[in-house]
Amino acid sequence: MDTESAKKSAIELDDLHEKNRRDVIRSIEPYGLRPLRDLAAMSDSERTKWLFWNLHENLDEIRLLEPSLVGQIIRTQLTVSDGQSMWTEKYGLEKRAEFGCKWQLLLKPSRYETEQAYPVNDGWIDLSIGDAPPPHPVLQPGQKAYLDMDSALYPNQLFLYGWIGEGVWQEIKPHLYNASANCHTDVFLRDNFLFPIKPGLGFLTGPAGAIGVTNIEFRTASQARMTSWVKP
Repeated sequence: MDTESAKKSAIELDDLHEKNRRDVIRSIEPYGLRPLRDLAAMSDSERTKWLFWNLHENLDEIRLLEPSLVGQIIRTQLTVSDGQSMWTEKYGLEKRAEFGCKWQLLLKPSRYETEQAYPVNDGWIDLSIGDAPPPHPVLQPGQKAYLDMDSALYPNQLFLYGWIGEGVWQEIKPHLYNASANCHTDVFLRDNFLFPIKPGLGFLTGPAGAIGVTNIEFRTASQARMTSWVKP
């Protein structure tokens, strides 16, 4: 394929992705337009749609609320494969950590108000483990993951797909497999590392309507988990 044809194909793909993104965002607009005061009465799934719409269409305003996501890990699965890769023609060791979790949305209405926590969808975290970005999911340099929601097979779910380094895995592994009933681990996605995947933000990639993530934080604790992540 010559250079001009490659450029044309790339532009066509970008246009198609943007069309699909607009279709996704348009479908959740009724939830996104609801005011902040309605969040308490909304369902978990509706709050997820509210967040995604506002990150895509109202980013500057929602940044003022410092929206962050906490994934409370409730079960863990480690997959190790040796041989031909599922994604490339290479052979070797591949590791993937998968976590079932309950997601919470944290918002801070103003600097003078207490941070508020709202349950959003349950979901799944799927992270490749290695010293370099994996072939799947496809991510941009500097991108750690993307958030997607409501797959055809699993509606009303919030998914995080990405990767972590081997060093991070070795740090958190003892806590994940700690036999103490009080020991728990949460995945924390800070507001300033969440970005809509849309034109103009070329440092991210992912499905139409997804949210790009440039930092993944793990928090471990030895005390019993509270109903809400936010301390009373």
